[in-house]
Amino acid sequence: MTSVRIDKWLWAARFFKTRSLAARACELGRIQSNHQPAKPAREVHVGDWLHIKSESGDFEVKVLELSEVRGPAPIARALYEEAATSRELRLKAAEERKALRNFSPAPEGRPSKRDRRRIIHFRGGRM
Repeated sequence: MTSVRIDKWLWAARFFKTRSLAARACELGRIQSNHQPAKPAREVHVGDWLHIKSESGDFEVKVLELSEVRGPAPIARALYEEAATSRELRLKAAEERKALRNFSPAPEGRPSKRDRRRIIHFRGGRM
């Protein structure tokens, strides 16, 4: 096998849960192959660099192996190698998200009647 469709490879490498989600990401321009926007049917070859934007973060990966079938996670991780800069940026973004959670205190309980009236007034409702 010398090449595979990019949507199949992304699905097999476990970047997306379904092939249709991988194809949709390609159509929306969230996948780039060698700094070119990739359509779902674009062929992936060993040695290609892919830039992937997904819910779990931005990945910059080099294709090491090709696969059309989805296998266990350890095998899927062997299909690609993530760039060190990409890994560092993803970990840094995760730490920032974690730190932001600590700054927004959770409400102590339900809003009082007075608080509800203020909320309704703020949203442009009557009262």
